[in-house]
Amino acid sequence: MTVGRAHSVALVGLEGTVIEIEAALGGGLPKTVLVGLPDTSLNEAKERCKAGVVNAGLPWPDQRVTINLIPATLPKAGSHYDLGIAAAVLATKGIVPPTLLDDTVLLGEVGLDGRVRRCRGILPALLAASNAGYSRAIVAADQVAEARLVEGLTIWGISSLIDMVEVLRGNPVAEPAPVRSETAPAPDQPDLRDVVGHAEARWVMEVAAAGRHHVFLHGSPGVGKTMLAERMPSILPDLTPSQSLEVTAIHSLAGADIGGGLIRRPPYTAPHHTASMVSLVGGGPRASQPGSLSLAHLGVLFLDEVTEFPPSLVDALRTPLEAGSIHIGRSGAQVRYPARFQLVMAANPCPCGGYGVASRQCSCRPDVVRRYQSRISGPVLDRIDLHHHVRPLTRSILSAQGPGESSATVAARVAEARDRQTRRLEATRWRTNGEVSGAWLRKQLPLPDGLTPVDDAVKQGRLSSRGVDKVLRLSWTLADLAGTDKPTASHVRTALAMRRGEDLGVVA
Repeated sequence: MTVGRAHSVALVGLEGTVIEIEAALGGGLPKTVLVGLPDTSLNEAKERCKAGVVNAGLPWPDQRVTINLIPATLPKAGSHYDLGIAAAVLATKGIVPPTLLDDTVLLGEVGLDGRVRRCRGILPALLAASNAGYSRAIVAADQVAEARLVEGLTIWGISSLIDMVEVLRGNPVAEPAPVRSETAPAPDQPDLRDVVGHAEARWVMEVAAAGRHHVFLHGSPGVGKTMLAERMPSILPDLTPSQSLEVTAIHSLAGADIGGGLIRRPPYTAPHHTASMVSLVGGGPRASQPGSLSLAHLGVLFLDEVTEFPPSLVDALRTPLEAGSIHIGRSGAQVRYPARFQLVMAANPCPCGGYGVASRQCSCRPDVVRRYQSRISGPVLDRIDLHHHVRPLTRSILSAQGPGESSATVAARVAEARDRQTRRLEATRWRTNGEVSGAWLRKQLPLPDGLTPVDDAVKQGRLSSRGVDKVLRLSWTLADLAGTDKPTASHVRTALAMRRGEDLGVVA
């Protein structure tokens, strides 16, 4: 019996495991059998690979072929195993020598005509291969740029199975020239200077960005809630190199095109209120896909018209808001996806948008208004740091006196505040005030002055224990923006007003 071996990577969430692909020839009628816990798309690989090998002018064994994926107890999903399966089968016929196969991982989908196509999850798969000690990888030609983001690996890009055979024989083929296309100029990025007026709301967004606090914006339709939320990423600092790699790996697993390099800016995700639970939190038959919460990792998750989302979807935010990750359990796998996002929610006061607005007449019954507002549960609202009512402009947009501060100006203040937090939290696992645990905040940092209003709010039942921690975190963020070493009584009062959604006294 002749056995050929190749290597690929099995992905369960972001965790990759290098697997061995064995192909053995046996007696009997021609048949190809695939074992080792493959899913449906992988089980079809034997047909794709056979057609691709034959149409590429290479021989497929005319006897029984058994393909085994080791370890057999690990669930395997996806089409990126095709290239490794084809290489292992060709190795049984001596078409490719085993020399380079021992230290090479192969990732790519094989077409029926023998071409090699791109697949998702290249970046996390190659990170796992590099950590396992492998030094070479063969991928589809149009994913070479993404693959080379992983340091320490020699990457070969191929367009067909013929190219793969040549590479494994020690004759690397010339990489095809990148396709040049006429690209339209990038559209203008949202900038905070576009927001007219709303001095209070702009300040709230600046405080939220500086401390990575969650925000709930509510107000009448068209007042500017969505406009403010869309500009939140523009005032956030760039991702660090390690953060860029982590975020890019998540987007690679979701199938995004990473040919442009690492994602350097905080991502922004805004799922529609008709989104399903799986599309929001991630998962699937074998928990293989990250959802919108994970795609917003280290960036902004915006839920517009949050009261239109099913309550079960909004309640699914509880654990990620506290833990910064999502754990998905399936019968075949337990998967963890990172989800340390900054949440921005926006909602109208009622279905018609006129409740409590002096300039509009509300047509909703009181019970309808109560039902509408109660679609966001108390536990979720209690996890939101900042509540702000966005008020209508007091004068026409057309008569406004010039633009406000640009995103670059605000981002500079945010970066300075973040730098103060990083230095203060250097010995901890946290980097921003919004992440710090309440216990560490109360025991390791000096308590601010003027906490009497906070105590009174607790006694009156207007502030929970979690709410006290939120006020303390906001106080430290306000102090960081002001450049002081400790929050003052004024910072505490302002933080309490922000937490409770009260008027901040800023002239719009």
